[in-house]
Amino acid sequence: MIEQNAQIQQAGAPQPLLHRAGVVVIPALNEERAIRDVALDALRYCEKVIVVDDGSSDRTSEVVADLPLERIRHATPQGKALALRDGFTRALENGCDGVLTMDGDGQHAAADLPRLLAAAKQYPNHIVIGARLLGKDAQPGKNRFGNRVADFFVSWTCGQRIADTQSGQRYYPRAVVELALTLPHDGFVFESEILIEAANRGIRTVSVPIHSRYEDDRRASHFKPIRDVARITRMIAGRLIPHGMMPGNYRRAHSTPPIIVDPGNAA
Repeated sequence: MIEQNAQIQQAGAPQPLLHRAGVVVIPALNEERAIRDVALDALRYCEKVIVVDDGSSDRTSEVVADLPLERIRHATPQGKALALRDGFTRALENGCDGVLTMDGDGQHAAADLPRLLAAAKQYPNHIVIGARLLGKDAQPGKNRFGNRVADFFVSWTCGQRIADTQSGQRYYPRAVVELALTLPHDGFVFESEILIEAANRGIRTVSVPIHSRYEDDRRASHFKPIRDVARITRMIAGRLIPHGMMPGNYRRAHSTPPIIVDPGNAA
């Protein structure tokens, strides 16, 4: 179900910045506590916001109903991959040149979105990741371990060292958005698969440092390090093993540092 909210100034709606840009897709599952603030912040920086409610059992969709954004609602939970795909499809229908993404739990700051767009302008036809490199000590230990393992194997398969392959705050150029709609995997594997398949087509990834934000009252992460990293590893094994483990990719990924750029405050 797709709902287009009226583009009018609502009570409590954000006062936009003078130069809003970009389209941001926000997948959300049971995020009634955080999603309104996330959406309000995104509206300050982006000209179009698409919230995809993945079949929440709480009031996720209702708490943003009065905001000037577009809502897509699944009747039942379909997983983050399908939520992103539906948001990507809608963004393409709106004629976007690229798509920003951020999670609905408040982990990502919308103020960083202009920095990702600035990096995308500096590095055309690249994926840009908001890499949680600042304040990493705030990240739970099991998440840090899972992310390190995923970074190792995703970077290997891409043939490029990538900082924070599991971050959900990203910019995808249009060609990558179109590519993502053709990929088969679901769940958190999907976002790793995008990086790998884009790399296979010569599209590299750059990272912009962002802060790790983990508040005590935030709901438990949908990312399960053991389960999801195991799924990512299986997907990667299906690419490495048939190609002789890609030793050239391994050497490139582990002999060259990641591309990290910091455009500063581009808002």
